[in-house]
Amino acid sequence: MKIIEGVENLAEGNRGSVVTIGNYDGVHLGHQRIIAELIKESEARALKSTVITFEPLPCEYFSPSDTVGRLTSIEERAELLFDAGIEQVLCIRFDQHIAKQHPDEFVRSTLVKGLGVGHLVIGDDFKFGHNREGDYAYLQRAGQQLGFTVNDTESFEMKGVRVSSNAIRQALDAGDISTAEHYLGRPFIVGGPILKGDQLGHTIGFPTANVDVGDRYLPINGVFAAVVCIEESDTSKIGECDWLDAVANIGTRPTVNGRDRRFEVHILDFDKNVYGKNLKVRFVERLRDEHKFDGLDELVTQINSDIEHAKKLFRKR
Repeated sequence: MKIIEGVENLAEGNRGSVVTIGNYDGVHLGHQRIIAELIKESEARALKSTVITFEPLPCEYFSPSDTVGRLTSIEERAELLFDAGIEQVLCIRFDQHIAKQHPDEFVRSTLVKGLGVGHLVIGDDFKFGHNREGDYAYLQRAGQQLGFTVNDTESFEMKGVRVSSNAIRQALDAGDISTAEHYLGRPFIVGGPILKGDQLGHTIGFPTANVDVGDRYLPINGVFAAVVCIEESDTSKIGECDWLDAVANIGTRPTVNGRDRRFEVHILDFDKNVYGKNLKVRFVERLRDEHKFDGLDELVTQINSDIEHAKKLFRKR
C-alpha cells in the first residue's frame, strides 16, 4: 500500500470512503480507538477506510521556529496505519492554501468530490479550516446537505490523563520511556540510515553509528540504554531483525564543542561495518542527561560508566 500524496492524485478508485482526519503523529492508543471505530464503520458500509493526515504538521507550519518533537515520520505513520488495517492514507501538504482554506471548500473538494465520503469519524476536539471554523456541529450540517454522516469519539484517558501526542512528547522529554510506551501501546522506536560521522568515537575507543533522521526533531534527549536492530534497507520489518544491546546519545556533544544535534549509537561488543544500512533503535531506560566534561579523558571515564550501567540493566531483562 502507498501513501496518496495530495488531493490532485486521488483517482476514481479511491472514492467511496469512511474518513477520519488528523495529524496521527505516533498513532497512539487514542488514535487507535478512532481507527477501530473507522474500520468498524467501513466494514459495515462496505466503504474504504481512509485517513487524511498532513505534512508538515500544522503546528510546524504555524510555528516554524519551535522544535516540535516528531514521534513518527510520515512514512512511519502510514506504515502504522496500514498495519492497523487502514486501506488508504491521503497525505495533504499543509501550506498557505490549506491554512486559509474555508471548511466548506475542504469538505466539498476533498471529502465529497475527492473521496466520495459516506461517513466521517472524528475526535471530540477536532477542528479544521481557516481559523479552525470547522467542527463537529459544522460537519453534521454539511453532512445533511451533502449526503454523509458523522460521529465523534470521546478522548481516551489512562489514569485520568488524556492520551495525546503532546503527553507522549512530554514523557519522552522527561526520560519517562515507560509512560510514553504505555500511551503509545507499543515500544518507542526510531530509525534511519547510518551515516559516517567525524570518527571521534573510533578515536576514543567507542565507535558509534550516526543515525540520520533527516530534519525531524526527536522529542528525546540524553544518554540511554537501548536495543537496536540493523536492517539491510528501510523496507525491512522490525520483527526480522536480531536486537543488539547498545548505548545511545541524543544531543549536541558539548564536551567537543558540538553545535548540531546528533543521534549516535554505540553497539556493545560489536565491530562490523554498518554504514549505509538502516538502524532501528528502541530506548530502554534513560541513564543520564548530556553533560560537558573537562576533556576527553573524563568523557571516556563516563562512557565506560554508562556502558556498565546499561549492561546491568540488560542483565535484569
